[in-house]
This record gives sequence, structure tokens and C-alpha cells, in this order.
Amino acid sequence: MSVQRRLLPNISALAAFEAVARLGSFTAAAQELDLTQGAVSRQIKLLEDQFGRRLFERDSRNVRLSTSGEIYAEAVRSALGQLRDAALGLMSNRHSGMLNLAILPTFGTRWLMPMIPDFVENNPDITINFVTRVGRFDFARERLDAAIHYGLPDWPEADSTLLVRETVAPVVSPEFLAGRAIASPADIGRLPLLHMATRPGAWTEWFEHQGLSAPTGPGMQFEQFGTAAQACMAGLGVALLPLILIAGELQRGQLVPAPGQPMQSRSAYYLVVPHDKRGHPPVASFRDWLLDQVARQI
Repeated sequence: MSVQRRLLPNISALAAFEAVARLGSFTAAAQELDLTQGAVSRQIKLLEDQFGRRLFERDSRNVRLSTSGEIYAEAVRSALGQLRDAALGLMSNRHSGMLNLAILPTFGTRWLMPMIPDFVENNPDITINFVTRVGRFDFARERLDAAIHYGLPDWPEADSTLLVRETVAPVVSPEFLAGRAIASPADIGRLPLLHMATRPGAWTEWFEHQGLSAPTGPGMQFEQFGTAAQACMAGLGVALLPLILIAGELQRGQLVPAPGQPMQSRSAYYLVVPHDKRGHPPVASFRDWLLDQVARQI
């Protein structure tokens, strides 16, 4: 067997290996793959003979990955995942492109998603797959083409295109405001403050913007702006929220501004595209469409 052939194992054997590694059982793997247990065992033995390595440690009751098997299993899962994604792309959109896009949870659902039907209508040959990501990640490892990112335009090996800047302001529920004497920004410092885990210094920055010292007491912490907005509407305290994300709640009167000047955040929202995806047609089409949407809102 040539070296090249030896390094390209049978796909059925790989599927059997991945199933046993994931399920920890030859019997369960056989049921999932609709094979006999003997057939699964033969596929595993085929791989072990091909590589000259034991992939599993077996005893009378249990089966577990060997050290070599653990290393190989991670690579096989990734490779099979890429093959499945490629097959899905061919089957669902044969003559067009696919865009794998990372979005921020609240910004993606509240700001971007209402506009997406327009993109779909005007780009029927492009399919967008959405995943949620917060913070930086490895585009190649995640198999993503672009991302909506909040931060600074300093993502390594990528182009960052400004979408919108963010203005934050303290907000409360009408009931919360009516039941308390809140006449100035200084009064806010004596109230329960709702904090965002992703913006640990936001309140400090806002109080400094008002010419005040920030309070040092603890407060409830939230991971997503949507949850913080719900807590604020429930009367749990004052939240410092991006106005672009709570436009609906403000319009409906579910949230109202608290005293104090709004503040523009140092960071902003960007479309980030890795350098090796700049020429990918679906990415270019999405970027042009997105910038046109932004221009219409200004």
C-alpha cells in the first residue's frame, strides 16, 4: 500500500470509529449506523491494522479510547463535520454560494435579523448559516466566513468594516421610576445597578462621563442585553443599555430614560472578514447589502 493510500482510510471505517468513540459502545454504534456489532468491530480492526495502532482499550465490559485513539478521534470528528457541511451545501444550494456568519446574540436578533428577509429576497442564490459567537475566535477552525463583532477594528488577519456606533444610556421601568426620587445622575448611584458581564467597566465609564465617581457596591450581572432589559422592565434596577438594541421597548414605554446624558461607547459594531475570504462572492454581496442598509438608517 502506498503511503498516500495508507493515509486515506475508508470513510465507513471512519464513521464507525467516530460513533464508537462518541458513544463508548460497539453495540450503540452498531444500532446508530444500522450495522451489526461484528461489522463495526471489523471496521475498527481495519483502521487499527492500517495504522498499526490500537485505537481502543477493551475489556469484558467497557471500551475506551487509547491515547492514540483520543488524538485521532478529535481530528476525525472535525473532518467528518466538514464533509457533512460540504454535502449539505451541495444539496441545499447547488448553483450558488453559502455564507457562514457569526452574530452577536442580542444585536443579531434585534438589529440584523429584521433586515435579513430583504437580503434573502434580493440574493436568492446565497444561503446564510447563522451561529452565535461572543468575542474573537479562529475563523478557520470554526469554518466561518464573516462575523458581526463588537469591539475595536483590530481583529488580526481580518478586515473590519464599521457598521454602527453605539450610544448607551441608563434606563428603568416606568414603575421603578415612579416609586423613587430620581432627579439627577447622582441619584442613580444609590440604586440597584444591573451589570453586563461583557462590559465590566461600562457603569464606571458612564459615571465618569457625568463627572461623578462610580459606586462600588455589587449588583446583578447578566450575560446578554436581552436578559438585562427584561430584568430592568421587571423593576430590578437601572440598566445601562445600547439605545439601538432597546428601541422597541422605549417606543412602547416599557423602558424610560433615567436622568443623565447618553454616552457613545468607545467600541462599535463591525463586520469582520478574514483576509482569505475577501474574494468570496457571498461575503462581498452580504457586505455591500449590509452597508447599504446602514446608509439608509443614517
